[in-house]
Amino acid sequence: MAIWGKGLRAKSIFALLLACMLAFIPAIGIGWLLLSGVQEHFGRAYAENFTRLNRQKILVPLTRELALAQRFADSVLTRTWLAGANNQDLFIREAEGFAADFSSGSWFMVSASSLNYYYRAPKIPFGALPSYRLQRDNAVDQWFFNLLAKPERININVNQDKTLGVTRVWINVRVEDHGQALGLAGTGLELTGFIDDFIAIDKKGVLPMILDGQGRFQAHADATLISLGSAAGINSDAVTLFDMLDAPQDDEQLSALLASAKDKPDEVAMGWVMLDDTKHLLAVSYIPELDWYLTTAMDLGLAQIVKPGLFNAVLLGLVVILALLLLGLVYGVERVVLRPLRRLQGSATAIADGSYGVRLPAPSSDEIGDLSRAFAVMAGKVRHHTEELEQKVQSRTQALEQANRKMRQAHQQINDSIDYASLIQKDILPDRQLTRMLGEHHFVLWHPRDVVGGDFYLFQPGEQGSFLVGVVDCAGHGVAGALMTMLGRAALDHAIREHGIHSPADILQLADHTLRGMLQDTELPRGMATTMDAGLVYVDPAADKLVFAGAKMSLYASDGDAVEEHRGGRRSLLDRRPGQFENITLPVHHGQVYYLTTDGYLDQAGGSKGFGLGSSRFRELLRSHAQLPLSEQAELLKQALDEYRGNHAQRDDITLLAFRMETHL
Repeated sequence: MAIWGKGLRAKSIFALLLACMLAFIPAIGIGWLLLSGVQEHFGRAYAENFTRLNRQKILVPLTRELALAQRFADSVLTRTWLAGANNQDLFIREAEGFAADFSSGSWFMVSASSLNYYYRAPKIPFGALPSYRLQRDNAVDQWFFNLLAKPERININVNQDKTLGVTRVWINVRVEDHGQALGLAGTGLELTGFIDDFIAIDKKGVLPMILDGQGRFQAHADATLISLGSAAGINSDAVTLFDMLDAPQDDEQLSALLASAKDKPDEVAMGWVMLDDTKHLLAVSYIPELDWYLTTAMDLGLAQIVKPGLFNAVLLGLVVILALLLLGLVYGVERVVLRPLRRLQGSATAIADGSYGVRLPAPSSDEIGDLSRAFAVMAGKVRHHTEELEQKVQSRTQALEQANRKMRQAHQQINDSIDYASLIQKDILPDRQLTRMLGEHHFVLWHPRDVVGGDFYLFQPGEQGSFLVGVVDCAGHGVAGALMTMLGRAALDHAIREHGIHSPADILQLADHTLRGMLQDTELPRGMATTMDAGLVYVDPAADKLVFAGAKMSLYASDGDAVEEHRGGRRSLLDRRPGQFENITLPVHHGQVYYLTTDGYLDQAGGSKGFGLGSSRFRELLRSHAQLPLSEQAELLKQALDEYRGNHAQRDDITLLAFRMETHL
């Protein structure tokens, strides 16, 4: 009886031990008997159904892709084209039809004679040029020669094409003509999408995978385990499921399951193995059409197979027993522990609300009494520290308010400076000269992303109605981009003074040299871009000619029926290596509209997927609006860009300059 006279800890431990022994000993026995039988039964049923469902999810789409790949390889145009016949236009039209039918929107073809590898990338039309050429002595290309030598005509191989930079589930079909192998053709499924669609599952304790006959992984949630190229006879030392098993008897069990599944493809073979030191239920189903083994490894300890509702009856009985047993514990804890603690809690709550003068309950001789005394000491220290803290907070608050006022003043000064810089930048743009020279036969869309930007345009009149017009896109945005425009404008003005306006290529060449001289001794931050894209056009109405030169910028021309693109040089001004710029002389077509644009218009994100506008859409906009008056074109092109952009933010500075040469100019 001495234990009853001791402190609160001993009393609580004694009561808890007594309740646990009375309640949990029978509960553990009953629960173990139920779980051991029911969980294994439902686990086997779940593993079988899950494996069968995954088999259908994989077999249906792959069978469709396989059938399309066979049709593609058996096409007469495919065979004759690989045999060297001159049917390129017909083959391209039919191949584009197959690309539309394949789920990936792509196909590949390899010629056995030339070893040329043709690849039709998704959303990119096929141009009849090979992507690269295979090498017989290159280990990376051995998959092709291995597949040509195999007796099976069809092969499904998970592999990475390092040249194209894509990893896919490749469907390979040998193209044959009278028994002679002309090459391979087929398609590929994106590996990540394939795993997400058919393999990935977020159910805990359930791991689906696809194996070949040697146990190598063809699909797995962990992409690093996938044996790339094994189906084509390469990468034979990849990790297998056999390597991950714990004991030799587990290897024998897996071999038996694979053999049983292959003998009876319509059934699911199941057995137990030790995987990662944990007992797993292994379910295996064989897919003859693909020569794959669909496998599901299930840890019944983690997978919640049995729904909690099935145990409601058992749990109800346990709850009744526990309730009766714990009523006595609750009553004892209430009298011995909870009632004194509630009194102490009331005093603690009052102190927490700031009433430090509250009286604490009379201390007892047990642990709660010790807690009350310690709490009283703590309350006194808290009161003292709170008073000191309030004084410090008041002082710091005043200092913070003063700092905020200074920050707001500095921010306002910065904004005022940027607004003033914007006025200066707009003032140096040649709008009045353009209007005076070209009038209604031109328009300019100039929309910096920020208050100031890195795009500008220039205009320089010459003799007998000739003039030079240009657009420049400096790297960067905001203040940094605006400063680069000043350097670019200064360099171009200097080049125009030196060479005149007749040779845009010489102007760009000298401007590039001048800019390099300006920045050669300047230490710029790493990663800061200083390049400039530019396009200059010299127009001589008297000679009916136009001279264009560009630095990574094109000149577009359209009469409403077609759009011509005249590409500039491949390098920007201030590129890492100096570029060589050349003049392109064109006849002036009166009534045709000429356009210069920065990449801000072409790269603007929008649409349903947030992709850039792109060159194709831009050319179609020019073609459909080229015959309209230029003032209407400006509004319609701006409206088209705004509608495409939608809710997406403006990505870059945007400048679009257009002009039309009329006979009276």
